[in-house]
Order: sequence, then C-alpha cells, then structure tokens
Amino acid sequence: MSGTSPSAGAGPGGQHDGSSLGDRLRRRREQLGLSLPQVAHRAGMSPGYLEYLEEQPVGTSREGMFRLAGALESTVSELQGEDVGRPPGAGWAAARPELLRLDPEECRARLGARGVGRVVVTTPEGPAAVPVNYTVDRDAVAFRTVPGTTPARAAGAEVAFEVDHLDEALSEGWSVLVVGHGVQVTDPAAVRRLAERAGTPPWVGSKGTMWIRIGLERVTGRRIRTGGPPPG
Repeated sequence: MSGTSPSAGAGPGGQHDGSSLGDRLRRRREQLGLSLPQVAHRAGMSPGYLEYLEEQPVGTSREGMFRLAGALESTVSELQGEDVGRPPGAGWAAARPELLRLDPEECRARLGARGVGRVVVTTPEGPAAVPVNYTVDRDAVAFRTVPGTTPARAAGAEVAFEVDHLDEALSEGWSVLVVGHGVQVTDPAAVRRLAERAGTPPWVGSKGTMWIRIGLERVTGRRIRTGGPPPG
C-alpha cells in the first residue's frame, strides 16, 4: 500500500521480531478489550487496513498514527516503541495541570480487560511492588505467578494493586489503585477460565500455574489533565 514503510522492530526480510508496530497495535487493542472493527471505526479506517497493519511489518502515515493513537487511548511515541528503555514522566509538567478524582465506573473502565499492573505485597525485607500481567475477572483482578515468588505473597493477604498510564506528549495521565484481599484460585474450571481470558502468557516468560484474585474491595483513581482555567 502507498504511504507505508517498514516499522521499527521488523527483522531481516521484514519478519516480526515481537516489537513491530502491528504487535503494539494488537496488544493495546486487546488490553482495551476492543475488537478490530471497533478500533477501525474509532480511527476512521477500514477494518481490512487495520488488520493489514497488525499483521504485516509496515508503518502508516503520520496522520494515520495520530488517529490510531487517539482510537487506542495511547500516544504516537508509545505505539512506535520510542518510550522503551527510559522511565516514564521525564517530560515537562503542563502549565495548568488539574488533578481530578475518578469515580468507580471510570476506574473500572480504565482497568480495561487486561494489561500490566503492579501488585504491592509485604516481604521480610519490607514492601515490594512487582509488575504482573493481569486480567479483570468479574469483581477482581487476577494474575498468575509461581509459588514461592514475591507476587505469590499476595495469596491470603491484604494487598494493593496499581495500574497507570502517562501521555507525555500532553503531560497528562491517570492511575487506578485497588486494595483487596488476595485469594489463590484452586477450582480447575476457574483456572481454565482465567487462562482463556488472559490472552497472553506472562511477559516474563514463566510457566506460572498459580492464579491469584484480588477483590475490588476499595477502588480509587486520579487523573491529571491540562488546560484548566488560568490563574486570577
């Protein structure tokens, strides 16, 4: 197609190496729980063209990238993988930031269907926050891990779980905090259901067989937006 070019992450011969634009588009879409036609409608593209972008090691126009970033509630730099290798939030703060509270419905919406969050547990050395792949399961967030590891300490304890997102181009962002009791899932049918809902193996590549659900007992969230009224 005209206006396309090889994207970052395409290996020799144009093959995927796991970090192409298409991979990031698909993963972000799945994280939001959106179908391919839904994202295509949001971006004003045909589903066939979006499917082509997801499956082939190609790029699209600058205008197309901005439309995709808006449709996927992301940024162009994130979709292109430019933020990899540096911590988020290194940019300048906005001139007139405004801190807003998210209501429970907004918090649930921003948790999405699945993604990566941080589970905070207590260890003999003190508190520890560990990133995990999670999926939303009814009235809980669930993740899988390996028995005896730090995340496994969430079972049988009251823990915190946090998810956030930053848009450095606009100096905006949000965070959602869940506090609840972690319970190990032992029912075989429930374990199979969670594995099907996960959509992807853990990023760390472990063969985690221990599923833990954290009840959405207390859910709070905050959002920073720009463009508030000028002072005075």
